[in-house]
Amino acid sequence: MLDLKEKNRIPKIIAVSKTFKIDHILPLIDYGHLDYGENKVQEAVEKWTSIKKQNKKIKLHLIGKLQTNKVKYAVKIFDYIHSLDSEKLAKKIAEEQNKQHLKPKIFIQINLGEESQKSGILKENLSDFYNFSKDLGLNIIGTMCIPPFEKDPSKFFSIMSELNQKNNLSEISMGMSSDYLKAIEFNSTYLRIGSNIFGQRG
Repeated sequence: MLDLKEKNRIPKIIAVSKTFKIDHILPLIDYGHLDYGENKVQEAVEKWTSIKKQNKKIKLHLIGKLQTNKVKYAVKIFDYIHSLDSEKLAKKIAEEQNKQHLKPKIFIQINLGEESQKSGILKENLSDFYNFSKDLGLNIIGTMCIPPFEKDPSKFFSIMSELNQKNNLSEISMGMSSDYLKAIEFNSTYLRIGSNIFGQRG
C-alpha cells in the first residue's frame, strides 16, 4: 500500500452540499473552501450558477447518478463527474463536451459489492471500460466507489487501491463521513464529507 505522506498526497475534501441551501454553505465559501459536491444536476444549476461566476476557483463535483438527458447541463456546470457508469453515458458526455468545448474530470464508478440498487461497472470490466472511455476523448482521472453500507469498507477500499494501481490511475474518490479515515489508509485522494461538515440533513 502506498503511503500518502511519501507521495505528498493530502486528500481533497469535497464538502457535500446537496439539499442544503446556499445560505447554509456561504460561511464555508467565505472561509475559502473550494470543492463542493451535489447529487442532482438541476439543484446544482439553481444553487451554484451565480456563485461560480463570482468565484472562478470553486470546483463543483457531481457525486450522484447522472441521467443522459441531464448531461448537457452537467458538463456546463460541473468540473468533476464522479459517476460514469455506462458506455451510453460515456458517449453522451463525449458528445456534449465536444459541443461545449469543456472537458470535466471524470471518475469511473465501480459497483464493488455488485449491489443491484447501486450504479457502477463491475471491477473485472474496468480496464476495457477505461480504454473505451479514453478512446472517446474523456478525461478519466480515477475511480469512485460506495462500499456496501453494512460491511467493513476496508476490504473494498483495498480493492479500489489495487485497481487504480493496475490501471495507472492516480485519483480515487472514496470515503464519506462514516468511513473517511479508513479510506485515507487506502490512498483515497477525494473524500466526500457531508454531515461532518454541514450537520445532519432534515
